[in-house]
Amino acid sequence: MVNFLTILTGAICVLLMIVVLVQNPKGGGIDSTFGGSQANQMLGASRSTDVIEKITWGLAAALFILCVLTALAVSAQGGGGGL
Repeated sequence: MVNFLTILTGAICVLLMIVVLVQNPKGGGIDSTFGGSQANQMLGASRSTDVIEKITWGLAAALFILCVLTALAVSAQGGGGGL
C-alpha cells in the first residue's frame, strides 16, 4: 500500500511540474506556448489559462492529500520511527 501511494505521489509530482512549466508567468498561458493562435482559437485565451490553473490547483490538492495518506499508512505499519 505504501509503495503504491509513493509511486502515485511521484507521478502527481511529475504532472504538477509539467503543468507549472506550461504556464506563462506573464499570464499568456498555454496559448503562447503551444501553437499561438491555434490554441487561442480552440479554447480562447482566458479559457486555456483557467483550465491550466484549475488543473494546477487540483494536482496540488491531490499531492497534499496523498502526502497525508502516505504518512498515515507508514505510521500504521509501524515504520513511523518516532523521535
